[in-house]
Amino acid sequence: MPVWNLSNAKHLLSRALFGYSRKDLEVALSYKTVEEFVTKQLLADKPLPAPPDVWINEVPVANNNTVDGDRYRAFTYWWYQNMLTEGTNMREKMVLFWHNHFVSGRDKVNYPQHMYKQQDLFRKAAWGNLQQLTKDISIDPAMLIYLDGRVSSGNGTNVPNENYARELMELFTIGIGNYTEADIRQAALALSGWRVNGLNSTFNQGAWLNANKTFMGKTGNFRYNDIVDIIFARTETPEFICRKLYKEFVYYKSNEAFVKEMAKVLVANKFEIKPVLQFMLTSDEFFNPQYQGSKIKNPTEMSIGILKSLDIKTVGATDLSYIYDQTRNMQQQLLQPPNVRGWVGQRDWISSTTYVLRGGFASSILDPTGRGINGQRFALRVMPVDYARTFKSPEAATKLVADVIDLFLQVPITSKKEKFLLDTMLDGTITTNWSTSTPGADKRIRNLLTAIMRLPEFQMC
Repeated sequence: MPVWNLSNAKHLLSRALFGYSRKDLEVALSYKTVEEFVTKQLLADKPLPAPPDVWINEVPVANNNTVDGDRYRAFTYWWYQNMLTEGTNMREKMVLFWHNHFVSGRDKVNYPQHMYKQQDLFRKAAWGNLQQLTKDISIDPAMLIYLDGRVSSGNGTNVPNENYARELMELFTIGIGNYTEADIRQAALALSGWRVNGLNSTFNQGAWLNANKTFMGKTGNFRYNDIVDIIFARTETPEFICRKLYKEFVYYKSNEAFVKEMAKVLVANKFEIKPVLQFMLTSDEFFNPQYQGSKIKNPTEMSIGILKSLDIKTVGATDLSYIYDQTRNMQQQLLQPPNVRGWVGQRDWISSTTYVLRGGFASSILDPTGRGINGQRFALRVMPVDYARTFKSPEAATKLVADVIDLFLQVPITSKKEKFLLDTMLDGTITTNWSTSTPGADKRIRNLLTAIMRLPEFQMC
């Protein structure tokens, strides 16, 4: 059983949430064991957030590009707010996981109503039944648009569109090498006939082949749900999804023996995701010291995590717009993954350009004038002295620096770097003369926070 201490709590929260605050750590450590915390907080069911606006129920209107673009922005802002106020609950992190697994994007899904409907599905099924979620996503309006299922007809002389059938197997359920081209063609016939009508999907019997299909060695007059059931009867399917969960939350190189153990839990629980998450997140494997601090934060984790670390709980539209623009520049625009494979992550997040942007974003959040990158304005202000005084020993320079490091970083740093950070804050004075009341303390604390957030270690979780 993993030891439930500060180091392990930081590791768990950094992987399962979009960063954490000191309050989040206190909540986590108020539980006696990691098992209790995961069950009662991290994976606890809670009410769904109120929708972003009434437009989610409006029938989509063609050629409404400006309005739809504004709504997509507002939708993303709303999602940021959900992340910022998630507390110690993992649901929003799972929403992003499913968004990056069953990929759809606004580049083809023109109407934000459809993408909201899909995200609502992910939120309700965050740790629900994977087999049912796969059936639901197969006839989801956004997915029907994104992978062309809405134009697929299998009846008469029509050749069905194979895009969704292929990605269903290759990327969503079973993986390359576990199906044939014939399986794709037969699955496409079974999946055909679904159309998007306003906000919803509807079945057009005349566009579906009402005849036997042979798929993965089985023959019958299959529909979409039958195809999913046949795929989920294969042993490769639970291992495929568990491998993806492992790589996202544990380590980017999968331990196949542990993946098989996860798959056993998934099958034993009839493809309910929650028991697998409980098993994974409370295991010695998850808390392996080798894995801690091995994941490169995605731009959303980094930006929302900064706000949480600085105890910023609410932000306005101007600030959300700034986060939106800067995370997009760092190569993560939510609701628009780069392609059907989604964001690959890890080293793909870091380039000579994006690393500079990450550091610039961290510095700009602390700018006292509210002037961000390229002169973009934002409204939030961090008061460094007030923030420092929320720590236990703000008047003890060495202890203050150590406490700030301990909050912001998930990996230890060298004594040389610690001294550099202390010297950065002291700015020529000596530790015995340090006080948050002295002139210039505001700037010195700001310099400390900026220096920490520019460290390579800050990019890791």
